[in-house]
Amino acid sequence: MVIKMRLGKTNLEVNKNGFGALPIQRRNMDDSVEILLHAYENGIDFYDTAHFYTDSEAKLGKAFEDVRENIYLASKGAAEEVDEFWKQLETSLKSMKTDYLDLYQFHNISFCPKGDDDLYKAMLEAKEEGLIKHIGITTHKITFAHEAIESGLYETLQYPFSYLSGKQEINLVNKCKEFDVGFIAMKAMGGGLITNSKASYAYMNQFDNVLPIWGIQKLEELNEFLSYDENTILNDELKKAITKDKKELGEDFCRGCGYCMPCPQDINISMCARMSLWIRRFPAEPYLTEEYKEIMENTNECIECYACVDNCPYELDIPRLLKENYEDYQNVLDGKTKV
Repeated sequence: MVIKMRLGKTNLEVNKNGFGALPIQRRNMDDSVEILLHAYENGIDFYDTAHFYTDSEAKLGKAFEDVRENIYLASKGAAEEVDEFWKQLETSLKSMKTDYLDLYQFHNISFCPKGDDDLYKAMLEAKEEGLIKHIGITTHKITFAHEAIESGLYETLQYPFSYLSGKQEINLVNKCKEFDVGFIAMKAMGGGLITNSKASYAYMNQFDNVLPIWGIQKLEELNEFLSYDENTILNDELKKAITKDKKELGEDFCRGCGYCMPCPQDINISMCARMSLWIRRFPAEPYLTEEYKEIMENTNECIECYACVDNCPYELDIPRLLKENYEDYQNVLDGKTKV
């Protein structure tokens, strides 16, 4: 049975399976439309995309042009100037072949817009004109998240949340419930580090105010989530799987949010700081090629300027992570460490 939930003060009643449309930018148009229509035909009605997700918005527009009134479209703009805000919103509406968005969100911008900021006034004007129905914000920074909730200006908050999350994130979910702010969980699969979709779904099922948006790019992935329902609960077996993952990953791991990039030394931080995890949680062979060796070798160019640390919302010691991941990677290549 399809689980429905109320998305905070938006009062939107949505399928608890949200569709994260970032990954479909990696698929061609026909494949993407097929996946999107399969999701729609199986009851998924909330689709999240963004202006900067290349052609993701256009793919949603093509798939849903004839069924627009039956779904909820959410997008995001990263503009920090009013003129650019309107340009991005106009582009999103045109790409998605619609004259309104059900939810429009500030996308990971460098501050939390307040009521007297021109940027928020532009968002409010767009709502008054009927171009958007509801106002939200997305961020990786917990201080911004609390600001947004307490301001009373936002109907939804999109924030990283998964079974790898800690007490801070759970408290944030509970605070959203208290303030009736809809909580949209991005990176519900831990930014690709979680491989147990059933455990992830069951974990999310505990929170009646959390809408996970699963990043989907394959029909097989979609069908996994469609197979779960209200009976997919967090039993002892799934709890053990979660405990194992948490123990293996710990708390000091890169979530892959990308705030640390670009690196002045052109180090692919999001990949290199997670390589030890990739080669253990997935087949290692694809990451042991000359291409990846070169990428990892570049971590030696780190000058410890700590610009990445200053930008990391999780306050990770990134230069240390890069060194540790490089050393571990070399040990695997040299046969000193088995994975």
